[in-house]
Amino acid sequence: MACFLVPAAEAVVTTIAQKRLAAKEDRAALESGAEKSGISFSSKLKWLNDLLWGGSALLAFEHLWHGEITLAFPFLTNASNPADLSMMLHEMATVGTSMAAAVTAVWAVFAAAVTAIEKKARELPEEGAAEA
Repeated sequence: MACFLVPAAEAVVTTIAQKRLAAKEDRAALESGAEKSGISFSSKLKWLNDLLWGGSALLAFEHLWHGEITLAFPFLTNASNPADLSMMLHEMATVGTSMAAAVTAVWAVFAAAVTAIEKKARELPEEGAAEA
């Protein structure tokens, strides 16, 4: 039906946020003249964008394959029938939202793990220098 629209909508929002954040990080780096250390948050947010866009594209293709999307207006087969519209909106609210939340949660755990690994890597040389 239309469950892929929810992750796609999240992908639009996070893509805009990622582009603005990357520009802000670049300006800050130019002004300070300092080197970037580690992976920037905008790069990590791009990972989420890639997951959301890829999953949405795959789901859209699957729905097209099964005839739930047409290439003529209104594009979604259930959008043309008012009785099916409520079922489609319910699926978007339940399945689409849970898929988007699950992808975001997995990304958040992964991004937090990468941040922890980077922090640990920055601390290791300091500990080694103190022992020497």
